[in-house]
Amino acid sequence: MRGITTKIFKYTLYDLMRSRWVIGYAVMIALMVGGLLLFGNDPTQAVVSVLNLVILVVPLVSLLLGLMYHYANRDFALLVLTQPVPRAAVFYGQLLGLGVALVGAFLLGVGAPFLIYSFIGHVDWATLFVVLAVGVGITLVFLSLALWLGVREEERVRALGVAIGAWFLLTFVYDGLLLFFIILAQAYPIDPWVIGVSMLNPVDLGRVLVLLHLDTAALMGYTGALFKHFLGTALGTALAALALLVWILWPAFFARRIFEKKDF
Repeated sequence: MRGITTKIFKYTLYDLMRSRWVIGYAVMIALMVGGLLLFGNDPTQAVVSVLNLVILVVPLVSLLLGLMYHYANRDFALLVLTQPVPRAAVFYGQLLGLGVALVGAFLLGVGAPFLIYSFIGHVDWATLFVVLAVGVGITLVFLSLALWLGVREEERVRALGVAIGAWFLLTFVYDGLLLFFIILAQAYPIDPWVIGVSMLNPVDLGRVLVLLHLDTAALMGYTGALFKHFLGTALGTALAALALLVWILWPAFFARRIFEKKDF
């Protein structure tokens, strides 16, 4: 099984490295980050601006590229499955190839401009590392969600609609609903509930982790104060990282189960 997975992984990665969409994604991020560094006065502020890029653009691109590749290469997967190979090997090979390609494009697009800028100015590498780690986590989360939607939905348009709706809900609507809940229940001891509900959103987890590292939680209001108290510790940070890991694993787990049982 490992040999089949490796072959599918190499093919998927090689195919994506030639894809104009993945190349364009890396170039787009590099141009945006380079512009922030070139026209901004503070590299630390540029890192904060990159955070906005991570929580808005990266999830959407990971969803759309993951879905597009899945549907575009479904015939190839069917051809491979006509051979006596384990279905799980085909699934894992494509998942690893997509993950390495998208993570590599993100790291190159963000890291290259900061590396070049480091020759002429100061770069807060510790904060940048946190942003990159959060970006990698969010990329893998939404890629797993994309594959889960892809193997579950036969209709491409419907899957794309659900993906865009999920992105809009997690990046824009979720915070508003959480704030509404806090206002309604502010007379009750809801601190643990707010932290628990916030952990259900990987985008919020990533944003709060970076802002806590920058020590700007005071700008985040009530939820920021709670996260400062709870996630400001090593244990809290580890729990947040574990929550992101769960967000990566559960869609991939269910996607693999559907892929193995699906009647193509």
